[in-house]
Amino acid sequence: MLVDAAAYFRALEDALTRAERSIFILGWDFDGRIALRPDVAPKRTLGPFLRSLVETRPELEIRLLVWNLAVVHAPGSPMELLAGADWQEHPRISVRLDTDHPLYAAQHQKIVCIDDRMAFVGGIDLTVRRWDTPEHRAHHPARTSPDGETFGPVHDMQMAVEGAVARDLGELVRGRWSLVTGEDCAATAPCGMPWPPEMPADFEDVEVAISRTAPAWKGTQECRESAALSVDALRSARDCIYIEAQYLTAPLIGDVLEERLEQKNGPEIVVILTAESHGLGERFFMGHNRDRLLCRLRRADRHGRFRALYPVVPSADGDCQILVHAKLMIIDDRLLRIGSANLNNRSIGLDSECDLAVDGTTADLRTTIGRLRDRLLAHHLGVAPEIVTAAVADAGSAIAALDSLNQNPRGLRRFDLPDTPPGKGSVFGTALFDPVRPFRLLAPVGRLKSFIRRRRYERRRKANSAATKATSPIASGSRK
Repeated sequence: MLVDAAAYFRALEDALTRAERSIFILGWDFDGRIALRPDVAPKRTLGPFLRSLVETRPELEIRLLVWNLAVVHAPGSPMELLAGADWQEHPRISVRLDTDHPLYAAQHQKIVCIDDRMAFVGGIDLTVRRWDTPEHRAHHPARTSPDGETFGPVHDMQMAVEGAVARDLGELVRGRWSLVTGEDCAATAPCGMPWPPEMPADFEDVEVAISRTAPAWKGTQECRESAALSVDALRSARDCIYIEAQYLTAPLIGDVLEERLEQKNGPEIVVILTAESHGLGERFFMGHNRDRLLCRLRRADRHGRFRALYPVVPSADGDCQILVHAKLMIIDDRLLRIGSANLNNRSIGLDSECDLAVDGTTADLRTTIGRLRDRLLAHHLGVAPEIVTAAVADAGSAIAALDSLNQNPRGLRRFDLPDTPPGKGSVFGTALFDPVRPFRLLAPVGRLKSFIRRRRYERRRKANSAATKATSPIASGSRK
C-alpha cells in the first residue's frame, strides 16, 4: 500500500527503469510535463523520461490509453493529448485517446502494468495536482503544476502488486487497448524483476482479487463487480468499517450503511471524506448529495457508532483542508480494498473502474490489514501508528481511540451538517450529472414505440373479443 503520490511516483520511477519489453498506462488523465520526483533536483519530466526508456531498450514498447474527454474535464494539458509532443514521436511509443465508451462515461481506471510482472492500481493518475508527501504541509514548494500554479495538500493511495495478479492486469489492459485501437498485443514473456528492491511488501504469497466496473456497451454485458464487492463487504462487517473516499453519494451504499447503523450490535463506521469539492457542478451535486446522505446516516446513528470526518493540517490561516482523493475500504481486519471506484453512482455502472482487494484469510493477514487501518488513522491524526494500535486495543473501539487521540492541530474534523435535514433522496439533476448507468438517447423513442404497439394490440384484442361475442351461441341466446 503506497500512501500518497510521493511514495507512488518514487516507486513507479524505479520500476519503470527496470522495464524491458512492455509498459501499459491506463488513466483518466495524463500529463507528460509532470515530474515524478518534483522535490529532487534536477527534475526529470515524465514524457521525456518515457522516451529515454525506449531509446535505451530496443525491445521496450510503451502504450498509453487516456480518457478522450480528459482534454475537457481533467486538469492536465489537453494539447499534448490532442496535438502530441516531441517525446511521443517514437515508433515504440503509442498514445491513444479512449473513445470506446457510452456517452459521458469515463475511462476511470488508473493502472500501470510493467512487463506483465508488476502493476500499480489505485486512485492516482499520472497528471498534475496529484503529488504530495504524507506530511501534507499547507504549503509545499514542490506542489506546483508545470504552469507554475500551486495546489493544496492531497491524499491518495495506490497498490503495488507482482506475480499472477500482475499478469491478469496485463490481460485486462491489453483487452482494453485492443477494444479501443483494434491492435492485439501478445502477453509479455517472463523477463526482468521490476519490483523496486527498496520497497518492502505489506503482503507476500497472497491471493489478490480484481474487481471491475464496466457499462453495457456495444453488445457487451455490464460488469458491477466493484459495487457488488462493496455491498457484500459492508454487510459482512462485524466490528469496524473504515472508508476513505472522495465522494459518498450513492444511495445503494447509503442504504447499506444506514441498515448497519440501525442494528443494535452493528459495526462502527468511520468515513474520511473530502470536505469541499471543486467546480460548481461537483459542489452542487456531489456536495449536496453527500450532505443529504450524511444527515440520513446521522439520524440512523442511535447507538453512537458513526463518524464522518475530513482531514486538516495547520496553517497560518487556521485549518487547511486536505483533498481526499483515495478510494479505500477496510472491513474489520478481514478485507482491504484499494482502487479507482468512488462511492458514487457513476462508479457503480457507468465508468470503467478497477479495484484490488486482499482477504484476511489467516491470522497474519488480519494483523497486517488491521495495522494498515491504524497506519491510516495515525496518518490523519498526526501520531505514530503504534499509538493508534495501542489505543484501539485498550478501548476495544476504533472510534473511542480516534476521539481520544484527535487533539492535535493536524487531525480530523466533523462535518458541519444542518440541524434541519435537507430533502430526501438526491438533488434534482443528479441523474444527468451522476447517472448509475449509460444514457440511452433513443430510450424515449423505444418507449413510445412500445406504447404504440401495446395500444394496437389492445385495440385488436378488444375487436376480436367483440367479434367472438357477437357470433357465439351464448351471445345470440341459442343455448342448448
